[in-house]
Amino acid sequence: MNKPEITAECFKNGFNCSQAVFSTYAEEFELDKEQALKIACAFGGGMARMGDTCGAVTGAMLAIGLKYGKSKAEDDAARDKTYSTVKDFVNEFKLRNSSIVCRELLGFDLNNPEEMAAFKEKNPGVNPCPKFVKDAAEILDRIFM
Repeated sequence: MNKPEITAECFKNGFNCSQAVFSTYAEEFELDKEQALKIACAFGGGMARMGDTCGAVTGAMLAIGLKYGKSKAEDDAARDKTYSTVKDFVNEFKLRNSSIVCRELLGFDLNNPEEMAAFKEKNPGVNPCPKFVKDAAEILDRIFM
């Protein structure tokens, strides 16, 4: 299985979108999968199911930070590389999906119990999120090559 498939499978196995994306790449950058799953847990559903930035996007941002991020105060080049890579990622994700905002991508605000129920009713057994995690992984694969 390739990383986009692994990411989608991780999501289908009960982890959130951010966990699925970030944990798929974490070991490549010497972070153990269990730690990666814990780190990314709060970002699912657009940040704790608040419908903001899509968890697949935040998971990708975490992976980009893990690969390129600044770890020394004076390393502005690493910060700049991280920021420019995140911007490239976001631009491509938006081209594919029109937004990076969870509630816009889903058409529902999962933080609102009535909208969460409507989302589940409208999408029985069908969830658009595996597409978003696969897109995020495909974009990361291209960026990390």
